[in-house]
Amino acid sequence: MTDRFCVHCGQAYDGSGHAECRNPRTALEPPRYCPQCARRMVVQVTPSGWQARCSRHGEATSADAPAPG
Repeated sequence: MTDRFCVHCGQAYDGSGHAECRNPRTALEPPRYCPQCARRMVVQVTPSGWQARCSRHGEATSADAPAPG
């Protein structure tokens, strides 16, 4: 499934690329918005990683996330 929404700002992908959302500062940030529905997610950050939960689409963890780069 392709992400329809940006996980950092919650706006729809419209071809602009979201350059302000894809920079070194945000590379290690957990997602704040669900990539499928743009709902604000409940995020818990721990020393070992993060967990983000959408009320509709379930949970994602830092172990599931692709490596930055």
